[in-house]
Amino acid sequence: MSNGGAAMRVPDHAYRGSRNAVRTRQVDPAVAGNDDWKAGTWSASGVRTLRAFSATGGTTVMGWFKLNMDSPLPNSTTSDPDDRYNAIGLAGVLTGDSDGHGVRALLELIDVDGELRLVALGRRLDGGNSQTFAANQDWRELLPVGEWVHLAATFDFGTGALALYRDGEPVDGFYTRTDDPWLVSGPGPHVTTASDPRGIKIGGSFPQDTLERNPCDCRMDGLMFLDSVVSAHDVRRQYRHLAR
Repeated sequence: MSNGGAAMRVPDHAYRGSRNAVRTRQVDPAVAGNDDWKAGTWSASGVRTLRAFSATGGTTVMGWFKLNMDSPLPNSTTSDPDDRYNAIGLAGVLTGDSDGHGVRALLELIDVDGELRLVALGRRLDGGNSQTFAANQDWRELLPVGEWVHLAATFDFGTGALALYRDGEPVDGFYTRTDDPWLVSGPGPHVTTASDPRGIKIGGSFPQDTLERNPCDCRMDGLMFLDSVVSAHDVRRQYRHLAR
């Protein structure tokens, strides 16, 4: 965890049996520094413990999220006091060539054609194009301020399919690209690049703490990064197991 240290562990929980949550937040929007509270890990040579996400056919990112914000935060990297980021970072797995921002699989809120939406954003090949599946429903209804919500995003790199879930149920949405950004139309099998991800990012980009981007004033609990596509049935079971 960056910058907040032990203070980022707060006495809050999304489900019975959990004791603490992690808190992420922007610290000073008027300063182009590196003091935002965020979590994750990063290595220029790749993170060995994330090797399961190398040459994998699928990935799932899921967990509990509580937003304490109602819009993207001020952009601390520009001098314009009215400039805001175009996204709110939740959690994701980085690519094998990532600078700390580029991802293989990500849950976030981002501007899609002028409207902020909850999305699953994925990239099969290092240096390749991304595909985004965006929720139809208003993000403020999906993630009400101050309320714990269970989210999941699945990435099937073999077929090009993405999915979003909220509190165990599928979220209707649409793909932002109608072409073949993952290059899966030809003969397979299709998997991610055979490279160890350079890390994971939680609550904002650049877990190596070199730059601020897309901070989230959030609390998070029970985060999971899986090297397979979890079925809709199992997403529902996981939510119900913890929410009971």
